[in-house]
Amino acid sequence: MDSSQRVRAIISLIQAVDAGSFAAAGRILGVTSAAVSKNVAGLEKALGVRLMNRTTRTLKLTEEGEAFLRQARIALEALDAAVDTIAAQRAEPGGRVRISTSSAFGRDHVLPALPALLARYPTLSVEVDFDDRIVDIVRDGYDIAVRGGTIPDSALVTRPVCRLNAVLVASPSYLASHGVPHTPDELPAHRLVARRFLGGQVAPWNFKATDGSITTLDPANSAMLMLSAPESLVQAACDNVGIAQVGVHLAWDHLLSGALKVILLRSHLPGAYEMVMQYPHRALMAPRVQVTVKHLLGAFAADKKLHVPLNALDAYAA
Repeated sequence: MDSSQRVRAIISLIQAVDAGSFAAAGRILGVTSAAVSKNVAGLEKALGVRLMNRTTRTLKLTEEGEAFLRQARIALEALDAAVDTIAAQRAEPGGRVRISTSSAFGRDHVLPALPALLARYPTLSVEVDFDDRIVDIVRDGYDIAVRGGTIPDSALVTRPVCRLNAVLVASPSYLASHGVPHTPDELPAHRLVARRFLGGQVAPWNFKATDGSITTLDPANSAMLMLSAPESLVQAACDNVGIAQVGVHLAWDHLLSGALKVILLRSHLPGAYEMVMQYPHRALMAPRVQVTVKHLLGAFAADKKLHVPLNALDAYAA
């Protein structure tokens, strides 16, 4: 199988998988379903392995087919990026960039960075989805995802943005009424505000003892309020509801204003959460994505709320 036949066969495979049938793939490609089937069969013969199992109703990739398809998509994206790169030599970066990010981070940090990007590149357009669910960047058609949490290993390119240090906070009014806890053992007697992730898991609170051991408090056992949106925990703490564990970047303005105080700063562990930017691996990245990635990383690096050192919190401890 020569290179041109191989490319046609790979495109036939991808379209068949995405469309769900050889007939649908043929309509998209402007060929017969028999031609699509022949292309896929020729590719399997050249590789010496079955890529998909067919029935009269369904197409299902084999394990080898799944692995091959992942690499094939990367190869085709590299070809698309090569064309974009040549076109970029004749014109400034333009086109649509799709971004997935969380509601709070998107509103407070991604959105403020976009006006300068669009002013610099007038032919660029940006579509941002503010959604706290984890998306499949390739399957769902995103160019960039900005994600926070414990980031798993991935085939995606991952660029660090910042650490998402957590801190315990409460309002001065709440502390005046209920007292300031001096040890983690006192927390269950307080009014706690806990975060429940969309998957149902409750974020634990971890503490380090003087002997170096680590203890964990499950706030769900004594929480009077459970919330899923991280910014809502900050608001609840500001509204004197109780003690909440929140990201420093979310609490910083309220600490500066005096609306919140830090609790148990010496013993509370800030966690291992991080914020990253991810995008599909490509041999050549489209210029529209390149300039967006560079601009956003620069904006995040200059955003002081995302890089507050832990020792700066001493001034705001209760």
